[in-house]
Amino acid sequence: MLNKRGQVTIFVIIALIIIGGVIGYFAVKGNLVFSNVPGELKPVFDYYDECIKQGITRGVSIAESQAGWIETPDFIPGTYYAPSSSQLSFLGLPVPYWHYISGNGLVKKQIPTKTEIENQMARYLEEEIQKCNFEQFHNKGFKIDLGTPSAKVKIADTKVSVNLNSDVTISKDQQSASKTDHNVEVNTKFGKLYNTATGIYNKEMSDAFLEQYASDVLRLYAPVDGVELTCAPKIWKTKTVFEDIRQALQANIAAIKFKGNYYQLSKEQDKYFVVNKDVDEAVNLLYFTDWPTKIVITGADNELMVAEPVGNQEGLGIMGFCYAPYHFVYDLHFPVLIQVYDGTEVFQFPVVVVIDKNMPRNAMPAVETSEQEEFDLCAIKAQELEVDVLDIHLTGINANVSFKCFDQVCRLGEAKNGKLETKAPACINGLLQISAGGYADKNILLSSNQESKVDVILDREYEVEVELRVDGKQANENALISFSGQRSAAVALPDVKSTTLSEGAYNVSVFVYKNSSISLPQTTKEQCFDTAKSGVLGLLGATEKKCVDISIPETKIESALIGGGRGETYFLPDLLEKGKIIINVDGFPEPKSLDELQNNYAAFEGSKVGVEFP
Repeated sequence: MLNKRGQVTIFVIIALIIIGGVIGYFAVKGNLVFSNVPGELKPVFDYYDECIKQGITRGVSIAESQAGWIETPDFIPGTYYAPSSSQLSFLGLPVPYWHYISGNGLVKKQIPTKTEIENQMARYLEEEIQKCNFEQFHNKGFKIDLGTPSAKVKIADTKVSVNLNSDVTISKDQQSASKTDHNVEVNTKFGKLYNTATGIYNKEMSDAFLEQYASDVLRLYAPVDGVELTCAPKIWKTKTVFEDIRQALQANIAAIKFKGNYYQLSKEQDKYFVVNKDVDEAVNLLYFTDWPTKIVITGADNELMVAEPVGNQEGLGIMGFCYAPYHFVYDLHFPVLIQVYDGTEVFQFPVVVVIDKNMPRNAMPAVETSEQEEFDLCAIKAQELEVDVLDIHLTGINANVSFKCFDQVCRLGEAKNGKLETKAPACINGLLQISAGGYADKNILLSSNQESKVDVILDREYEVEVELRVDGKQANENALISFSGQRSAAVALPDVKSTTLSEGAYNVSVFVYKNSSISLPQTTKEQCFDTAKSGVLGLLGATEKKCVDISIPETKIESALIGGGRGETYFLPDLLEKGKIIINVDGFPEPKSLDELQNNYAAFEGSKVGVEFP
């Protein structure tokens, strides 16, 4: 009996020894009984945990400022056709666009998933933790051995959790301790801010609300389409319209809000700026006028936008009034930075807003299909191409060269000193587009699968001041002078006195106007039309004549034609270099009635324009 008790006692002792060995092992490894680490060594482990915390905090901050990316996608530069590139530079930081238009016109998306962000944060932390500086402890006699770190990161709504696996052994004098698993949590709303940001992004993709606001800005702050009651051309300065659009976008984009409790509306009409999307965090939208913006206005030149009047030709007396209709078509690309924030913690991402031919993005042809996103013609440059860009003296000049095939524009590069050897996509009847500062742009039809060398001669542009003389005397009245040829230009005196011209043949038209007091009285005209008769006869196709009175309100003609004419001329470079053109036209009597005004327009058709250089 005693022997059996002794055997049991021996087994218990052996079990206790095994358990003690396991506990001792994990005590050394730091997993179970890290509390047994000597007090003198514990501050070093605490410092290492603080390094982890600071590293992941920096990673979170970088990801928040760079649209969720720590390792940003490859930078793709913008072009004249899509100037936004693949990143928005904001306060010196590269912020990748979540949605943008590439240089060849394709829709691109680069939104990091939460898993991708976690993996990038883990890699960032693995690099950063190796920079943890233990010099203060080395100076006190501590010996610190560090293993290769391996991190796992988990993003929740209000925290980021880190598990870093790294063998850390600390020793001093006769004391030593080790730890492998290091678990740290950082309080941050990164996850919640990211979720709110993706919700706003999905709202923009489905509803294109930014494009809708941009479209309203065009209609309110720029001439798009309409009619002005005037017998003189309606004129806008193109550069002023550009600036008005940029300023209006900056103010209106900043006013946009989302349904939430982070603001108060001061006026009832401010509800217009509230997007029907509930958010739990504060949201701020930004656009600045100096950000890369593309504004192209079809129907305008570099200086002026002109609406020509109707009704001042022969038959004015029958029409009874003049009007100037206009319709301008806008292409607009500009970035918007969306910031979701709570206190000092800000998650931001940019998108590019697109207005195409006056239409918001969601009304564009289906360009966002996966097939079109995958097909990038510019990525398949297989044809050798040599481009020589020269001036009229056959001297090479630096120029930007692009190639348009179908609806994609591929940047080929820059001709340095007139030479560019590159590759282009195979294309039949593509368009080689060449531009250089100080020279008129040129487009050349090119089949890149058949031609491998192209010589291009660009015409220099000259800044030219225009002086108008009426009946031999310098004119002080309002005047519109237009030059139409291979390219168009115009001046509107007295405000716009100069323009850029290049060598070539031009049709020159001059309209000189003066303030007028001519008024068209209110008139009533009878308008008759056939309509179906009522009853059975109407069903059988019988019609009857009905008449209504149409009232035309009193109209004042504010500007009357008092001079002008048309002519043709050819501008040579050596003449344009003089920097000034003198235009001579005939003057007409100042009209006091509609008949006299009509006589002036009849005289205009037979009047010639003289062009001379000082």
